[in-house]
Amino acid sequence: MSNTITISDEQLEIQLLLEAIFRKYGYDFRNYAFAHTKRRLENRRAHEGLRSFSEMQHRVIREEPFFNKVLLDLSINVTEMFRDPWFYQKVRDTVIPHLKTYPFIKVWHAGCSSGQEVYSMGILLEEEGVKDRVQIYATDFNERILEKAKQGIYPMDLVREYTANYQKAGGTGSFSDYYTADYDNVAINSSLKDKVLFSPHNLVTDGVFGEMNIIFCRNVLIYFNRELQNRVLQLFCDSLCPGGFLCLGSKESIRFSDVVDKFEVVCEREKIYRKKRTF
Repeated sequence: MSNTITISDEQLEIQLLLEAIFRKYGYDFRNYAFAHTKRRLENRRAHEGLRSFSEMQHRVIREEPFFNKVLLDLSINVTEMFRDPWFYQKVRDTVIPHLKTYPFIKVWHAGCSSGQEVYSMGILLEEEGVKDRVQIYATDFNERILEKAKQGIYPMDLVREYTANYQKAGGTGSFSDYYTADYDNVAINSSLKDKVLFSPHNLVTDGVFGEMNIIFCRNVLIYFNRELQNRVLQLFCDSLCPGGFLCLGSKESIRFSDVVDKFEVVCEREKIYRKKRTF
């Protein structure tokens, strides 16, 4: 009896495309959730008028500008200022009092995308009076997106939504104090960037990132398969100091992961966990 696993021609083509991306450019999407990856690639294939993923593979290998389009397609860029305001309110009320007891605070935003979450946390830390003793590390594998995060420039038409989120998150001032505006865009104040170091880092292929007091990686793990989720959660565990906090997205959890015994639940709804001091 054969033990061969049967897959469709299309699935095989996608696997070979992802393998080509990894071998040619070093970006590893092979353990991303297949349905998500297929959907993103299918949109690009249709937009370019390509007949198959094999055609797409040929262009990815031979045309770096085309690959950059595909890379952007596969990047996770859904974010906003104070996304899920109730989460930030809980961080303010529950986590910050613990962080205030530390002489110096190291924060890692893993998969920071275009930076809105980084600046949201910067505002919160400033309002809680601890920004001067904080170092924030903001990382993403896509350096083009990382450059946008460094610039901190966002469309004016999003400001009303961001302002409402800020207020619901327990903001103690006026959101307009944190940006300057022109007709089309707002630019985050440079004072919020002083404590932020933007750096390329790939959760799939890169290693431990310092000894952090708190790690934010919200709504990234949902795009990974179980094997990759476990690998990344272990990376976070190894990157946190004892007693450090891990903050995941609302649809993510450590419950069925390999590191579940290394953390205690701080807030179940908000997906905030704390690394045990001994295990």
